[in-house]
Amino acid sequence: MEFKLKFKDIDEIRQLKENYTIKNLLDELNQSSQTIVAKQNGELAIEDSVIHDGDEINLIQIIYGG
Repeated sequence: MEFKLKFKDIDEIRQLKENYTIKNLLDELNQSSQTIVAKQNGELAIEDSVIHDGDEINLIQIIYGG
């Protein structure tokens, strides 16, 4: 089982672990849900969303400032 990840320069197929969530992925990438928006198959996803076989996960860096 696997899923596709797109984030910055990353565009790869990754092996999927059982009960693997967006939060698990962010933790592995050393990223925070406070600075990243996740899309799962084109729809906004919360960090508790479970990633399924064949999903496409797109992580988008939030840019903000004053």
